[in-house]
Amino acid sequence: MSTNPGLALPILDLSQLNGSETDRAAFLSQLRYAAREIGFFYLINHGISPDLQQAVQDQARSFFALPDDEKQQVAMIHSPHFRGYNRAASELTRGQPDWREQFDLGAERQALPPDEYAPAWRRLQGPNLWPTARPELKPTLLQWQSEMTAVALKLLRTFAEALSLPTDAFDDLYGNLPNEHIKLIRYPGQSATQSSQGVGAHKDSGFLSFLLQDEKKGLQVEVSPDNWVDAQPLPGSFVVNIGELLELATNGYLRATVHRVVSPPQDEERLSIAFFLGAQLNAVVPVYQLPEALAREAQGPESDPQNPLLRDVGWNYLKGRLRSHPDVAERYYPDVLRNSSELIA
Repeated sequence: MSTNPGLALPILDLSQLNGSETDRAAFLSQLRYAAREIGFFYLINHGISPDLQQAVQDQARSFFALPDDEKQQVAMIHSPHFRGYNRAASELTRGQPDWREQFDLGAERQALPPDEYAPAWRRLQGPNLWPTARPELKPTLLQWQSEMTAVALKLLRTFAEALSLPTDAFDDLYGNLPNEHIKLIRYPGQSATQSSQGVGAHKDSGFLSFLLQDEKKGLQVEVSPDNWVDAQPLPGSFVVNIGELLELATNGYLRATVHRVVSPPQDEERLSIAFFLGAQLNAVVPVYQLPEALAREAQGPESDPQNPLLRDVGWNYLKGRLRSHPDVAERYYPDVLRNSSELIA
């Protein structure tokens, strides 16, 4: 693990896994420390080519440059699976609008047939919406999804090793139908008199999150109560953070850290590409038995009373989607809103 005087987060070099036994042991120790003490780190030498990184950013900028009426053809309101485009201020975090426009996609699968007796989270599976005006977007993002999944799984299995668990310990949670999620995000500039909430303070819900940033800062990490540090852009790296699934699975030994995004100044914009590795929706998160020395340091997961953690992955994910996108929730999930108000209020 290295540091940079201008960066507040540790830097982990994934290529160390392919080095000597000493290099590998050092990486495992660094990974455990970064995930336990901070919950965020930079990942370098991860194997995703600079050309693909650039292609995804170029495609994202091209999509956001489309006229609004063309973006609205793939608006999320048309998707019961919470896929597609949202204008700035359409998504909510803790009840307040996030000033970002974004395009969401997940695993490209067929929707499951309607079943009134099945859990509502089954409706989350389905196809993505793709803009006809940008046919290059689909193959580029599906390649990105495939390559990012491989990196994320490699890191997830390395986490298991770092915790002295079997390397495949989390594989059953990940399963054959994992919940892989991509967000293309554009943050428009805001004046000093407007809201600076690019994204409100929150934790991520899955296993691991990877963020490809452009050259502008904005992401902030809460390293201690009310102490926020900037995750300054580091070219070619991903900012990686721990999701609530790993916090739950390790009884709080690993830390899902609160973070937020501050809007750029007026007349500027910021682009980021987020990839989230989640579990399959029908999974239930167990508590893994850690070695005694690690288990003693596990204090239990932190659950926000206003946003309780659920070990049922499908319900936990659906809860977050319903809270974040009330217009989609009202259109496609009125039955859930009636029957689960205590979870999504």
